[in-house]
Amino acid sequence: MWKSTDYGQTWNQVSSLSTHVMTKDEINASYWSSPVGFEQVIFDTNTKGTGTATQTIYTAVAPDYANVSGLSYNLYKTTDGGATWTGIAVPDDVKGFIVPHMVRNKDGIMYVAFTKDVGPGAGGPARLYKFDGANWTLLKKYDTQQWVNFGMGGLSVSGTGATTRIALGVTNSWGNYDGQPVVQLSDDAGATWREISAMAPHTGIDGGVSGWIDDVEIDPKNPEHILHVHGGGVWETKNASAAKPTWTDASLGIEEVATKALTAPPPGANYTLLRAALDVGTAVQTELFKSPTRGSWGMFNSTYGVDMAWSNPAYIATTGSPGWNTPNVAGAYSTDSGVTWKAFPTNHPDAIGNTSDAANLAVTKTGNVIWAPSHAAPAYTTDNGVTWTYTNLPALNHMGIDRAYKVVADRKNPNKVYAYNSGGAWWTQWGETAHFYTSTDGGHTFTESSTFPSKTWTVDFFASSVAVNPNAEGDIWVADGLNVLHSTDSGATWTKLNVTTPIWGNGYWTPDVYGATSIALGKAPAGAKYSSSIYLAGVIGGVWGVHRSDDGGVTWTRFNDDKHQFGGMGTLAADQTVPGRLYLSGGGRGVLFSY
Repeated sequence: MWKSTDYGQTWNQVSSLSTHVMTKDEINASYWSSPVGFEQVIFDTNTKGTGTATQTIYTAVAPDYANVSGLSYNLYKTTDGGATWTGIAVPDDVKGFIVPHMVRNKDGIMYVAFTKDVGPGAGGPARLYKFDGANWTLLKKYDTQQWVNFGMGGLSVSGTGATTRIALGVTNSWGNYDGQPVVQLSDDAGATWREISAMAPHTGIDGGVSGWIDDVEIDPKNPEHILHVHGGGVWETKNASAAKPTWTDASLGIEEVATKALTAPPPGANYTLLRAALDVGTAVQTELFKSPTRGSWGMFNSTYGVDMAWSNPAYIATTGSPGWNTPNVAGAYSTDSGVTWKAFPTNHPDAIGNTSDAANLAVTKTGNVIWAPSHAAPAYTTDNGVTWTYTNLPALNHMGIDRAYKVVADRKNPNKVYAYNSGGAWWTQWGETAHFYTSTDGGHTFTESSTFPSKTWTVDFFASSVAVNPNAEGDIWVADGLNVLHSTDSGATWTKLNVTTPIWGNGYWTPDVYGATSIALGKAPAGAKYSSSIYLAGVIGGVWGVHRSDDGGVTWTRFNDDKHQFGGMGTLAADQTVPGRLYLSGGGRGVLFSY
């Protein structure tokens, strides 16, 4: 516990309760329970407005810290501003529990949630008690039993006395159906309860509303307005007293989504962007300022690759990992621009056994897909997934990392398909190098490029990228981690641009910052010297960021700035209709775009 008396500018440890600081070994020993120290600091509000610092303060101590510091209580109280502390005895059934939230109501009653496990989405058993300073009263409990392991997370109160409104978040309660506890509401200080959020709308990129209800807030100015978090953002209702409250997504445009693939369609498509993402699946973005409503919702646990037929962008294919209710679905397609989806009748023969996020695919034309699961030889279908036939590419060795061929279709000639094997990772450099292959029969058979630049090291799969110029046949760009490579003859010959320079630090085999990791081509501005604008995530002139070239890679300008780095910039895609519009995945922050 730490204390500041200058608005948070400086801090001193509160040594009156404990001077112990958890060591690295103590933290590691409790790693699997997510080691927690002090959990709460709650100020008594009776002295608000007096002009003097609050002297009565409560704190909750997690069992991880209590066990190594010699503290004997879950809760402590001070009445002298932290000079001395007194332990508060809690009921026997919650001794050693986590206190995810506690609230001191303005009538002096303390409401305290106790949960056995650590969140987010903590499991039970769990209890909600109220405490009047001397007595504990049980208000709500969940006991662990078959199929039920509910915990408690968020907690908020409004009003006083017998009509106190309490909103309680129930964690580890997955799935939305009538009767499922998600947000429990009481309007009689905990005497009775009803569910208000289980049937909230949950379509779109942000997924369902349940499971991680680790914070709930009642608006202090309007008790009808209640908000709660979930795995994908914040939901809110403004009519909490209704028999079926209406819930809306309060965090539209702010996403916590890990994006794996972005693909921009050709001009004329009735959508703007395709997005494959962990946890939520593939989304079809029709309006950039609104959460997507078209997608493969419920078909996958996660999706990893997505592509469309350039000649018919209404045909979209995607690959991912099966969901709990779709155990045999690893690939799917849509013929109506993502409005409806169908699972492929059969999967790539190795897909179910290799459903890592390295998997990707390429679409040459309607019903024709080349699928590259992790470690496997790619296979193709010409009948919408009824049958799959292996290409002649060799399977990739398992090297302790996820890796796959990156397969890309030529947009001007659907008979041409390209496949890139980055080589694995730095520790595989003595056993394998990078390889580039070209197919001229729609991705059925491939021939290796004998001139693809050899390297003295290999690059991790996720630190490399392949892009094709949709305006010129055989015009290929590769970001191989170190450099940018360019071919204008379908991979027969290559030029290394020598514009990127990795940043080397203490690492011996790999740089601290790779030189070139992701590349995308989009609509060029009028008068440009090259038919597409090129966007590169990498290091040019010693500066990491996204860089743009409008003259075929001769000169480059940084596209972002130091204030816009988004926790990392991974996958790139560039718009084919609007010059200068770039899409990128931030570090677990969904998709951002320029305009």
